[in-house]
Amino acid sequence: PDPYALLGTAFHDWVQRFYGAERLFDLDDLPGAGDPQTADIEQLGVLQDAFTASAWAVRTPLDVEVPFELVLGETVIRGRIDAVFPDPDGGVTVVDWKTGEPPTDDRACRSAAVQLAVYRLAWAGLAARPPEQVRAAFHYVRTGETVAPPQLHSADELEALLGGCSEEYLRVADVVT
Repeated sequence: PDPYALLGTAFHDWVQRFYGAERLFDLDDLPGAGDPQTADIEQLGVLQDAFTASAWAVRTPLDVEVPFELVLGETVIRGRIDAVFPDPDGGVTVVDWKTGEPPTDDRACRSAAVQLAVYRLAWAGLAARPPEQVRAAFHYVRTGETVAPPQLHSADELEALLGGCSEEYLRVADVVT
């Protein structure tokens, strides 16, 4: 694994423990864990400090590290939702922790919004809620920014997007998600 992936995995593992959730796996169980590469402990500390200074650190999630399987048309998307928080209005916010920098161009922002749209629909299905009651946002831990797109794709819009993807792309996307 590359150092950024190791750092992201270590951070997600730490957040899980921060909220008192059971660990899904030990970092030592990951492929390549015996390799000399390890997560940068100093950078992990920076991320931990930034997270504990965020508004998310004082909130109590409904759930963390939630596995899902979502069917859109003929495509099955599998993934894991980082955290889900209740909102005062009765809705919820799905949050995906990002340890990197926020995207700076429109295309990257639109692509990122697709991920949040999938997470929103996945949680709506798991919780038997209308998608309109589910918000979704990225929290860029390093910068302390929480970013929520003004609009997320519907299931029909996501199916149309997937319909335009090649079979090879979908196989890669399923592995990445």
